[in-house]
Amino acid sequence: MLFFIILIAGLIASFVLPWWVVAIISFLAALLIAKSSAHAFWSAFAAIFIVWVAMALFKSVPNNHILATRMAHVFPLGGHWLILLLITGIIGGLVAGMAAMSAHLIRRAAGKQ
Repeated sequence: MLFFIILIAGLIASFVLPWWVVAIISFLAALLIAKSSAHAFWSAFAAIFIVWVAMALFKSVPNNHILATRMAHVFPLGGHWLILLLITGIIGGLVAGMAAMSAHLIRRAAGKQ
């Protein structure tokens, strides 16, 4: 359930809000329904990884990955836009996962579990 809440809220928010809103969404969702630290982290990581990869593809496919390929050349990625796409998803997943895990640990420290 946590995975789907973060996935849907993250997808909707990513169209109109800044990138860092995924941390707030993950934090609040995990604060309410996470069962463990691992559950919070991996649910948020997977949900936002999927959202960020989908949004990157949504913006990259119409221009035939021209910008993504050029950015992959700037970094030492060998010019492969797909590697840049995966790194983007991992960064978003880590931000969301850490926020969700922090929420669960704060709730546990406060004695609410």
